[in-house]
Amino acid sequence: MSIKRTRLSPDESRSAALEAARALLIETGPQAVTLKAVAARVGRTHANLLHHFGSASGLQKALAAYLAEGITATIGQAVEAARRGEVAPRAIVDLTFDAFDRDGAGALASWMLLSGNEDALDPVVEAIHALVDQLVATALSPGLAETIRDNTLMLVLLALGDSQMGAPMAAALAVPRERAREMAARSLTASLIAELSIKGQGQAVTTKV
Repeated sequence: MSIKRTRLSPDESRSAALEAARALLIETGPQAVTLKAVAARVGRTHANLLHHFGSASGLQKALAAYLAEGITATIGQAVEAARRGEVAPRAIVDLTFDAFDRDGAGALASWMLLSGNEDALDPVVEAIHALVDQLVATALSPGLAETIRDNTLMLVLLALGDSQMGAPMAAALAVPRERAREMAARSLTASLIAELSIKGQGQAVTTKV
């Protein structure tokens, strides 16, 4: 008995492939994100995946963009909630660190660079740039633009480095595994208190890190 395939639109087929690639990344690691593996996961042919992504490196770059867009959208929402005093800055830190570590974005970026895909980080950088532009545009004071950029640079570099070397470095220095997250949270807390104090709302930001 033959199995009837569900007909998907091109956009639906691409989205399904990227979700399958994301699952493979988390379950097995970046080396598992191949056209063949993703095609098998979604019940499509290798040729179908080639049509959408062109090559394995094209698939990986599309996955990086897909992850970055989702990550920055979530972080942007968390930043706005923190500005309203609804969540602690540590929530923003955890979202960022988890995206690079638990969700595999850091491993994917490293794998792509080692594989010779030199523009591997372009989608991630572009998504972060768009997020920073959004945050700067809604900042309570134009003078906070540089602080927002500094904090974004600090947070992304810390999260990326922690995803690669966090555990061995913490062990070597005999510090808690959470230390990098705590450092980032302290910096974000100070920045958010400064921003909200402009509107006389400094007391609304929780200082819990």
